[in-house]
Amino acid sequence: MYLARQFIGGIINVVSNIDPAQFVPSEPPPARRPLVNVHAQQDESEEERQFRRVFQQLAGDDMEVSPTELMNILNKILTKHQDMKTDGFSIESCRSMVAVMDSDSSGKLGFHEFKYLWNNIKRWQGIYRSYDADRSGTIGADELPAAFRAAGFPLNDQLFQMIIRRYSDESGNMDFDNFVGCLVRLDAMCRAFKTLDKDNNGTVKVNIKEWLQLTMYS
Repeated sequence: MYLARQFIGGIINVVSNIDPAQFVPSEPPPARRPLVNVHAQQDESEEERQFRRVFQQLAGDDMEVSPTELMNILNKILTKHQDMKTDGFSIESCRSMVAVMDSDSSGKLGFHEFKYLWNNIKRWQGIYRSYDADRSGTIGADELPAAFRAAGFPLNDQLFQMIIRRYSDESGNMDFDNFVGCLVRLDAMCRAFKTLDKDNNGTVKVNIKEWLQLTMYS
């Protein structure tokens, strides 16, 4: 128990050194429309209508993307981008991405949730390529801080070290699937924090049930 308290205290100390106002996560997806309303809306742009048609093909009859479907989609795309090193998206990493994006805890992604994730992945892919300065196909530990700042997450050195230990290989290099998985979680946790920080003072108070819901389904 002492070690657990010490570990949690260390994380709190790291987080307390971060100014939440510095984070610029993208706007969260709006509440999901009921299944009967998945067809194109009159006010949608042509681009969104095209994306909706693609989504209908990818999601199948239930109009939701499961972790397995997400894994297959992402790995199929990766085969077309040989310049980015990756071990491929695992089912576990895709479960985690679905969990942190899953606003209604259905276990799958609806249209708006998937579109939000998809747009972020496209943006992060551009950042990944830009900050892979040596064209190694990975981002090194020295390149990561600038890449994360470009993605909207200016982290302190202590938190970067924790991220490198969790998401990078033994040499400190981060491949594409780990880069995306880390940013998905960062984005979701920052959005969750801002939602809980109702008076916008940089602190939140949660009970044990809320803490477990936030951490276990992610």
